[in-house]
Amino acid sequence: MQLPQQLLDSLTGIAGFDKEAFIQVHESGEQVTSVRVNAAKSVIPDKSGQGNNRQLAIDQFLTPQSVKIPWSSNGYYLPERPVFIFDPLIHAGAYYVQEASSMFLEQALVQTTDVSQPLRVLDLCAAPGGKSTLLQSLISADSLLVSNEVIKSRAAILEENSIKWGGANVIVTNADPTTFERLENFFDVIVIDAPCSGSGLFRREREAIGEWSEQNVELCYQRQQRILAAVMPALKEGGVLIYSTCSYSKEEDEHIGDWLMDSFPVDSLPLTIDATWGIVETQSDGRRAYGYRFFPYKVKGEGFFISCFRKQEGGRGTIKPPKKSLLQKASKNETAIIQPWLQPGSPMQLWKMKEEILAFPQQLEKELLTIVDNVYVRRAGIAIGKIAGSDLVPDHALALSTIINPAIVAVTLKKEDALQYLRREEVSLSIGHRGWTLVQYEQYNVGWIKVLPNRINNYYPQNWRILKRAVDSANENS
Repeated sequence: MQLPQQLLDSLTGIAGFDKEAFIQVHESGEQVTSVRVNAAKSVIPDKSGQGNNRQLAIDQFLTPQSVKIPWSSNGYYLPERPVFIFDPLIHAGAYYVQEASSMFLEQALVQTTDVSQPLRVLDLCAAPGGKSTLLQSLISADSLLVSNEVIKSRAAILEENSIKWGGANVIVTNADPTTFERLENFFDVIVIDAPCSGSGLFRREREAIGEWSEQNVELCYQRQQRILAAVMPALKEGGVLIYSTCSYSKEEDEHIGDWLMDSFPVDSLPLTIDATWGIVETQSDGRRAYGYRFFPYKVKGEGFFISCFRKQEGGRGTIKPPKKSLLQKASKNETAIIQPWLQPGSPMQLWKMKEEILAFPQQLEKELLTIVDNVYVRRAGIAIGKIAGSDLVPDHALALSTIINPAIVAVTLKKEDALQYLRREEVSLSIGHRGWTLVQYEQYNVGWIKVLPNRINNYYPQNWRILKRAVDSANENS
């Protein structure tokens, strides 16, 4: 691996940089695999609605050789990289494959924000969804998470991963950062994992080496400024901005900290780190803004940088929801049809957008209407399905959600049968029940089938189906 000499020269003098170790770790070919478990799904309600701590499937997946990531509540290093696409658990949202360094976002959030309180959180550059699913796991049920992605194709991947994670208090949007200027003083926390030159991922994505240049670093620096300037009005006074990149370059990291503090009324927030973690604390040259850099020869993870800021001024203005909305509350009849499908006592309000009915936390009605009125929404809350006559045609999102009624009839599949289902192929079952039936693997919901007198229809989403029969795990990119 030939690293750009200009990159090596630019890193000289940066705290923690060791040129020989940097080159060696990139030439080693070492690959680090890490996952984060979905704690909301590891407690599976039984048919009475009570929770049973049943983690047998995850306990089997996480072998004795799996090591806890020290800065993450639910993150683990795996001893080797499985072929994830052939594990039904990942399709069920039981865990997410996420780079270990980026899981440090958990520390950035919980050390700067009281996550037990209701929060409005924006993940601005959210695809493919690693940080959004992490945020979803950290914030309270009374909080709102808006997961945004500007690129349409990447927004579809973000939506898929959000659905698999299963939370109801999430809105997936597809909008330019400038759109959020309309939501002045709206968010308590804004997370920006900014588009960058990508040098921190050279070990994992070698093709990125050929795309790196000093000119690209400068272009990214300018783009990062534009993104930050566009979204800062949406952050409340006293709100927290968490900024991160997968770049080693000071221009995209410390220099952005200086620019932020020169341009906006923000204070830099230091974080507490354990010396054994190997994370390097830095301070910018100008305003002494704190930052935290991850070198792959010091931590078990890829290159990463993160810093936190608190906004000191900006007012606390409120935004009134629209008098008319694209959303309408579901009728009493529609609610009566849907209620048996939901977990008893679930504090959800049902809404109708065109023909689709969705569920969203009752206490977040104002926030929902405000977002829908101001930003293009791909998905809000849990898509329940559509009413056909007096019956519900359930959406796939309902099957994967954490609000589904555990009493719904389900069938458990063995691994090969589950993979056949995930390929959207015909599934042969002997089952006396007729109608909509949940498909489960190791107690995790995977999707829907409809059992008819002479056949079984597979309702796994066409665009999500597994296309591969076999795959070389070394070439797999999950």
